[in-house]
Amino acid sequence: MCDVESEDADAVVPGSLLVATPSLKDPNFQRTVIYIIDHRSEGTLGVVLNRPSEVAVHDVLPGWGEHATRPQAIFIGGPVEQKTALCLAALRNGKHIDELPGLIAVNGPVALVDLDGDPEELVPWVRGLRVFAGYSGWGTGQLAGEIDRGDWMVVSALPDDVLVPATIDLWGRVLRRQGMPLAMMATHPIDTERN
Repeated sequence: MCDVESEDADAVVPGSLLVATPSLKDPNFQRTVIYIIDHRSEGTLGVVLNRPSEVAVHDVLPGWGEHATRPQAIFIGGPVEQKTALCLAALRNGKHIDELPGLIAVNGPVALVDLDGDPEELVPWVRGLRVFAGYSGWGTGQLAGEIDRGDWMVVSALPDDVLVPATIDLWGRVLRRQGMPLAMMATHPIDTERN
């Protein structure tokens, strides 16, 4: 259990992040950062931002491959429906999501992309996009229980979090920008027995 008090489950909104606490050992979620796409009374849906796969976007979605942010790999969004692809994009400044077809607003300049659309129509208006296989989902009350148990910290996202390269430790980066005492958690080793 995390000894740092996390935000209340009421802080979960589209565009917020769930940051796994060091005590969360589930291999699907250990040291993950999840971007919340949808949150309502029926449940919550998000994608893991820091789990790239070895599969190139081009191999699965040829029209979108060259437009994906580097690495141009499909990221593992979570353990649910991994044969389903979701795409998040961050729009350029000055463009509104409701002005562009094929987008569903999530938060600020971040939107879900309709992968059945034409990428050439969308690409001039985005700073970057990332494709995810599967998602992370919680039923009614399930996520609140996990937050209360100390599995997750709820923090604000930055639009570029959805585009961070795989070489960056997003988990540590998000924690460090929270200030003390959460910033100290960024130095927590993966395996405490090897510390």
